Amino acid sequence: MNRYITAALSAALLAALTSCAAEPAPQTASERDVFAMDTFMTMKAYGDGADKALEAAETRIFELESELSVTEADSDISRINSAKGAAVEVSPDTALLVGAGAQYWQDTAGALDISVYPVLREWGFTTGEYKVPDSSTIAKLLKNVCGGEISVSGSTVQIPADSEIDLGALAKGYTGDEIMAIFRENGVSSGLVSLGGNVQALGSKPDGSDWRIGIKDPFSPDENMCVVSIADKAVVTSGNYERCFEADDGKVYWHIIDPADGCPADNGLVSVTIIGSKGLQCDALSTALFVMGTDKAQTYLADHTDVEAVLVTDDGSLLYTDGLREKLDITGDMPSEVIARD
Repeated sequence: MNRYITAALSAALLAALTSCAAEPAPQTASERDVFAMDTFMTMKAYGDGADKALEAAETRIFELESELSVTEADSDISRINSAKGAAVEVSPDTALLVGAGAQYWQDTAGALDISVYPVLREWGFTTGEYKVPDSSTIAKLLKNVCGGEISVSGSTVQIPADSEIDLGALAKGYTGDEIMAIFRENGVSSGLVSLGGNVQALGSKPDGSDWRIGIKDPFSPDENMCVVSIADKAVVTSGNYERCFEADDGKVYWHIIDPADGCPADNGLVSVTIIGSKGLQCDALSTALFVMGTDKAQTYLADHTDVEAVLVTDDGSLLYTDGLREKLDITGDMPSEVIARD
């Protein structure tokens, strides 16, 4: 009898050990914080190559900043802006992004224009010295807004002599894409980065579930109005609460400039979130659709089904594309409506 008891106990112990061995040990995240591109960035990666990936990602972030910064004197962008109309040899990254800016200008009917930088600067959004420019100053600056006159040929960029460009609406999205590529190259299968208003995920969470990303309430930015579940996606938000100031006239002005009139875009939207596979695309469209306003943004989304979106109107309504029906948890009390697509 003892032999049978001993055998049974041994079998039970073996089963328990086998069961434990079959369960993967929880993965520990490697994390790194970086301040670059005037933004606090947080990166999290899982897997044996995580530390190496984060090191390479940080190096890449600072490399991109040195090429794309509009304020560093020796950056590609500064050299383009000071070239007085001459063609400038630039890095592959810069050529790609300036070309993307020109393409998005065309695709969005001018709603995204990377040459609106002098107007943005005049408002003080690049310096912190905020002011409301007079109409004659804005009109003068708008003459040199040149989204349709930007030329990219191979590794050279050329813009009109009195124009200036800035890649602020593209650079962080592109950086997120580059970080994802570095993660993959180093064997990371699960990761998340937050680059200010840009969040991008590689794969799912280590346990296989979706990442859950909160989207801020533009009327109460310390709170989330909804949460979106994603895997292998970017989530990019542009809102009127991000960089803004209250002027002497009591009005609040924000940094998203409408190239049509040189003023902060005030076309019915206060927040635009784009969800898609590429950070660059999401970054560009979050700005462009904000400028378009409620009606044109919905029309654009009806024709472009490769991205999803969450829009908030200035009267407090939440609009979202139908692809988010099973992915969006609305946590606030805003009235909501689905943007239908054919």
